[in-house]
Amino acid sequence: MYRGVNTSPFAPRAVCGYYIRTMTRIGIFGGGQLAQMLTQSAIALGVETAIFERSPDSPAGRLTQREVVGSWEDPEALARFAAHCDLVTLENEFIDATILARLEDGGMPVYPTSATVRLVQDKLSQKEAIAAAGLAVPTFRGVASPAEVLMAGAEMGWPMVLKARRNGYDGYGNATLRAPGDVAAAWQRLAGGGSPLLVEAWVPFARELAVMVVRGRDGASRAYPVVETVQEHHICHVVRAPAPMPAAESAAATALAVRAVEAVGGVGIFGVELFELPDGRVLFNELAPRPHNSGHYTIEGCATSQFESHLRAVIGWPLGPVTLRAPAAVMINLLGRRAGPVPPDALREALAIHGAHIHLYGKRDSRVGRKMGHVTALGATLAEAEAIARRAADLVQI
Repeated sequence: MYRGVNTSPFAPRAVCGYYIRTMTRIGIFGGGQLAQMLTQSAIALGVETAIFERSPDSPAGRLTQREVVGSWEDPEALARFAAHCDLVTLENEFIDATILARLEDGGMPVYPTSATVRLVQDKLSQKEAIAAAGLAVPTFRGVASPAEVLMAGAEMGWPMVLKARRNGYDGYGNATLRAPGDVAAAWQRLAGGGSPLLVEAWVPFARELAVMVVRGRDGASRAYPVVETVQEHHICHVVRAPAPMPAAESAAATALAVRAVEAVGGVGIFGVELFELPDGRVLFNELAPRPHNSGHYTIEGCATSQFESHLRAVIGWPLGPVTLRAPAAVMINLLGRRAGPVPPDALREALAIHGAHIHLYGKRDSRVGRKMGHVTALGATLAEAEAIARRAADLVQI
């Protein structure tokens, strides 16, 4: 379907009888804030992006001259998108893996690969792959009916977590089942979305951790510092880097995260979410095959941001250093507090806070709980960095 597309990251073209190297063009499925920040990093590297988004006026689409608006399932739109690209990546795992495979069959490099995305986008197959690699995961199983959920509860105990296997994020695809009486309503809500479901044993964790892992096309990988994430209503509110924990436990969490990305054959940046138990042991929770909210602090906080790392990895360039630029970095998400248009002076007061790095995602309208941006601050301690970030976050008018 796409035979003849030049798949080299540097496609040569003739000019006055001489061949020069043109810019790499990376296609991105999705045009939200992750694609926006990928595009911002790409500009600094002399890399062009093409955006394929299902609706117009996306945050990333405004930053590029090459945008295709249409259904990802539309063969004609897909062909127009592919014509702009030397290779393709994604900002979310909701693109069906068969579409990525269609591009690969036509000779287009896709990273992470369709095989990786197919494995990861189904949380049951993702967990099975991680468990098969010998990594510690909560007890889990697929369920096909409310009766099977009740059977699992009898064996695994209550509470449990019922999850959509596909397309769930920020808690939208999860339900906590505290007793058998919770099953019917939760099943109706989650199964109604069309995704098959799974259940997981409740994990009495002490806190949640995350590690950004970048893995190159040659298999080389680097892990960013282990961070602590603070979740409210299944949405990440605060990220603290590095997580205050003993060196041995940090090393174990890092090793688990790296092995998890290897287990799914990952190429690019991956966000690996972990549970820390009260005794210091760490369990795998889930991973995302893309830049991740828990890695936004790396833009100012690390020698190479997660977005630059992803670009380096998928293009096949050397990976950059992932060390912190300061002893501590804290990121706070800017979540919508009201519904309505974002005022043009939303940042005015917050910009007076020295040391606060503020990002808005270019979303035209706010709604309660919507991720609208983030603030990062560096400091000599986590407390110092968090105080700066909170002062600025409280002043952003969204």
